Amino acid sequence: MTGSPTLFTPLTIRSITLRNRLVISPMCQYSASDGLANDWHLVHLGKLAQGGAGLVFSEAIAVQCRGRITHGDLGIWSDAQTQALRRITAFISSMGSVPAIQLGHAGRKASMQRPWHGNGPLDETDIARGEKPWDVIGPSAIPLADGWLVPREMSQADIQKVVEDFASAARRAADAGFEVAEVHAAHGYLAASFLSPVSNHRNDAYGGDRAGRSRMLLETVEAVRYVWPKDKPLFVRISAVDGAPDGWSLTDTVALANDLKSLGVDVIDCSSGGILGSATAAKGPPPQPGFQVPYAQAVKDGSGLMTQAVGLVLTPAQAETIVAEEHADLVAIGREALTDPNWPLHAAVTLAGDPAWEQWPPQYGWWLSRRARLLTALGSARSSNCCADSF
Repeated sequence: MTGSPTLFTPLTIRSITLRNRLVISPMCQYSASDGLANDWHLVHLGKLAQGGAGLVFSEAIAVQCRGRITHGDLGIWSDAQTQALRRITAFISSMGSVPAIQLGHAGRKASMQRPWHGNGPLDETDIARGEKPWDVIGPSAIPLADGWLVPREMSQADIQKVVEDFASAARRAADAGFEVAEVHAAHGYLAASFLSPVSNHRNDAYGGDRAGRSRMLLETVEAVRYVWPKDKPLFVRISAVDGAPDGWSLTDTVALANDLKSLGVDVIDCSSGGILGSATAAKGPPPQPGFQVPYAQAVKDGSGLMTQAVGLVLTPAQAETIVAEEHADLVAIGREALTDPNWPLHAAVTLAGDPAWEQWPPQYGWWLSRRARLLTALGSARSSNCCADSF
């Protein structure tokens, strides 16, 4: 590729160099059994790695069994789960992408239905298909919404166990071949529910003011950074605003980003929302393309950390503007990549005007280059015939 756009310039974070600034977002597939990765996950993530992204994230992978969102979530609390992930990271790496893991705990948003079964709390229909509910935990005994399970308020011993399990999961992730780790602290899941005053009404060291509500996440990140290899990048995904009146704010996020920077975090992945039930959240106006990019810009400017922009990034030109104008350092796509797994490769053509078949897997690029030459020849022939007919 000649005259490479900023989007397609490499980026080095610690010892890891990404071939471009495009990232595949974590997208839950709800297709695991007992937390084990299977052929679906290999094909899904492998296909996205073939598509040319610099960084390919797993879905949110639970650090505890009860930290799963649904029965179909991946886990990384056992050796068997670690082993099942190795062939996926190996394939992603073989395609030139960097494999990344998102470590998470669903908290009060656990014990849910798979989305196509209703996307609510597990009920009698789910029990009949063998998917029983389990007890959920959170910073306070406040359910997500009416009809949802009331979480058990976590003791400080519970909190320390979760912190330890995040660290154990990070060790396993390194063993499984992941090169980047991300702590999931967004979208109303456990860490995010500690951050927000909407869901955290504690009056101990893990509640109260912003510093208290941030403590659980900071302890988790410190524990993960301690065991995660020093030469490998650590990301944290945050809901920059939680969308609730008097909730977590962008000012809070910038302050938190500076705390995370001091712990060795390299990139803040800037999302939003999730602390409210979906019915409540849906009452707001529909989001616009790039609606979360200003959050990435504010965190980048306010902390000096690299940031990742995500959310309704729809076109290559939009993605290029985000990085070229330094609103963020990385751009993540999700559903656009599901629609077109080769979105990054197609974006390179759109932005640079060069098909760059050498960027494709050779099993595809060789054939497609021949196809392109044939189509060019056919186009020339049709043009000549058209001109001949006009005389």
